[in-house]
Amino acid sequence: MNKKKWLGHLFLIILSLIMVYPILWWIGAAFKTNDELNSVNIFPSSPTLTNFIDGWTAIAGFSFTHFYINTFALILGVLFTTLISCSLVAFAFARLDFPLRNFWFAIVLVTLMLPSQVTLVPQYDLFNAFGWINTYLPFIVPHSLAGGIGGTFFIFLLVQFIRGIPRELDEAAKMDGCSWFGIYFRIILPLMKPPLVTVGIYCFLWNWDDFLGHLIYINSVDKYTVGLALKMFVDSNSAVPWGQLFAMSLVSIIPAIIIFFFAQRHLVEGVATTGLKG
Repeated sequence: MNKKKWLGHLFLIILSLIMVYPILWWIGAAFKTNDELNSVNIFPSSPTLTNFIDGWTAIAGFSFTHFYINTFALILGVLFTTLISCSLVAFAFARLDFPLRNFWFAIVLVTLMLPSQVTLVPQYDLFNAFGWINTYLPFIVPHSLAGGIGGTFFIFLLVQFIRGIPRELDEAAKMDGCSWFGIYFRIILPLMKPPLVTVGIYCFLWNWDDFLGHLIYINSVDKYTVGLALKMFVDSNSAVPWGQLFAMSLVSIIPAIIIFFFAQRHLVEGVATTGLKG
């Protein structure tokens, strides 16, 4: 290895250490005592699990088990409705011939460029008029209509994949007496496993991290998700238990990490096959 390459690798190593440092400090802080949090050491001299034990039940009347149940209930509802609605809409745009199909598909794609902050106030007024505030309906209902977080992107992803499926399969199914819904359910849907897994992963990760949406629409502690529960550790009127906050925030990312690493192969496969078939 010549000097130029050696210097390049050294620069990348130093840059990587700088980028990883906050994460390493966060992990170390979760195992530190309060007295040791101000030390310059990344990892504690005597690791302790007290922050995890005390933090799990730190919120009066509730444990993080309750908040995890709430979060998974919300995410599963959103995930199920997203997979069904987005696949149906994508099938319609890719296979059905209806008036102004390309125009409406272009309108759907235009919403990709619409910042969520623009629709935040109108959506809140609408959901408030329906009496949906402090429920999970503002998250589940839009996703059941192929909307919500990432809905437009999911539709585009699935449309590109379906367009790569030979139409001869549709014609053969029609000759056997299949309706359009039968073609969708019996032919297209089984072939859409790779992109649907990709949609499911993105949907889980994005909605798990949707702190702003949960903060706006959920008011009562008994309906709080994990992200909102972490917010309760920060109280301006009392000392913040930083060790417990770091510990619980570290635990809060474990489901997302597990989902990503176990489904990483399917994620790459879904994106790759969509690109090839698109």
